[in-house]
Amino acid sequence: MPFGRKRRLDRSARERGVAPDVEDRHSDDEREVTTGPFDVEDAAEDGLERVDFGAILIPKTAGNDLKVSLDSQGRVFSVSVHRAGSAMQIGAYAAPRDGAIWPDLRPELAQSIRSQGGRANETEGPFGPELATQLASPRTGGKDSEKAAPRPARFLGVDGPRWFVRAVLTGSAATDHGAAEPLLETLRDVIVVRGSDPRPVREPLPLKLPPEMAEQFGQVVDPDVDTPPPAPTITI
Repeated sequence: MPFGRKRRLDRSARERGVAPDVEDRHSDDEREVTTGPFDVEDAAEDGLERVDFGAILIPKTAGNDLKVSLDSQGRVFSVSVHRAGSAMQIGAYAAPRDGAIWPDLRPELAQSIRSQGGRANETEGPFGPELATQLASPRTGGKDSEKAAPRPARFLGVDGPRWFVRAVLTGSAATDHGAAEPLLETLRDVIVVRGSDPRPVREPLPLKLPPEMAEQFGQVVDPDVDTPPPAPTITI
C-alpha cells in the first residue's frame, strides 16, 4: 500500500485557523515546509513498515513497544508508543474542512489542567506551539493524606486535512529532549487515514486492533464484564 508524505497545514495557516488552498499547496515561497504526520492520500512510498490501527498507521521502530487499551467491549480507545521508560499516546480526531483545532484546543487544555491544580505553559516545539505541563496527581488516601508529586507531560498537536493528531509525552520524554526525540521521530512518520465519512469536529477517528495484536489477544472479550480487559502489547 503506497503511503504519502503530504504536507501538513503550514504553521501560519494553522494559527489563523484557515487551511491553505489546494491550488497553492506546493508553493513554498511564503510558507514553512513541515514534516509528518502525513495523510494517506498522497502516493509517495517511503519503505517503512507500519502497524495498522485503522485511523493511524504507526511505523515499526526498533526499541519501541506499541500498547493499546481496550474498553469492556474490546474496542480500542487509545494507542501509545513506549520506549525506555517514556511513553507517547497518539490520538487522531475529525477536524473541519476549512480550519484547525490546535489553536483553540491549546488554551482550553491549559485552562483545564490549571483548574485541576496543575501547571501549563505554551512553548515552541518541532511541530509548532505545544504545552509543557505538570499534571496534578489526585490524593490516594483521605483528605489529610499528602498529595502526590505532579507528573510532567508534554502535549503536541498537528492539524492536517480534515484531521487533527494529538500526542502526549510522559515519563522522561516529557522533560528530556534526548529521550523525546526517538518518539517524535516515530510521530513524524505516522500516517493518518481520515476516511470520507462526515464526523463531528473533535470526534475520535475509529481505531482497531491490527491483525498481529488481535491474534495475540485472541479477541476474547466478555461483554458482561464492566472492567476493561488487560491491554495487549507488541514488541517491535
